[in-house]
Amino acid sequence: MVWDPITKRMRILVIEDEFQLARHVTQALTRRGHEAVAQFDGAEGLKAALEHPPDLIVLDLNLPSLDGFGVLAELRQAKSPARVLILTARGEVEHRVKGLNAGADDYLAKPFSMEELVARVEALGRRAASPTAADLLDVADLRLDVQHRRVTRAGQVIALSPREFDVLQVLMQEPHRVFSRTELCERVWQRDHQYDTRTVEIFITRLRKKVDADFAEPLIHTIRSVGYSIRPPA
Repeated sequence: MVWDPITKRMRILVIEDEFQLARHVTQALTRRGHEAVAQFDGAEGLKAALEHPPDLIVLDLNLPSLDGFGVLAELRQAKSPARVLILTARGEVEHRVKGLNAGADDYLAKPFSMEELVARVEALGRRAASPTAADLLDVADLRLDVQHRRVTRAGQVIALSPREFDVLQVLMQEPHRVFSRTELCERVWQRDHQYDTRTVEIFITRLRKKVDADFAEPLIHTIRSVGYSIRPPA
């Protein structure tokens, strides 16, 4: 489904073991017109996500049976295209970083306002549906297929999380241009919230490992004290 521009509906799975919180989240999302259901156990939530793939998952990290990190790892191993918003306890910076490194697309610290959660969920949905001027973007032997959300390098498929894809798409739309961390945040997250620009560093690191690690010539570059750029080898 992924953010129908007319109905603005998504299929959303909430995996949260606090029953009252899960109920409030699903109710808030349902009031916005989304299809939202809840699971209260990590293993059961993972099973539901794989059997009936949602567009987006709201995932708590502290879950019985299988914690959120385990759920996230299994989802990405299974190449699930679902966007994932992780919920973490306030102050657990290392958990947020670990979650983003594991393939999450965004995070929200508890306690949070329901309005912010809904806004972040819908921001993720809008980004997935955002059009671009070109369906195919090429930098050297790296190709990004916007319509099918597929990335290859030298013909080899590169599996990216939805947010990794978004960051790479922004870079590839303007090769050679240097983007500051702030601008990348604004372009990818579309100014919906105030984000920690250090989050960009996490996604750039993940992209480097996937896009450049197995190739002699790197395409993603850091320009010290300025930002990031993608460019073909000299």
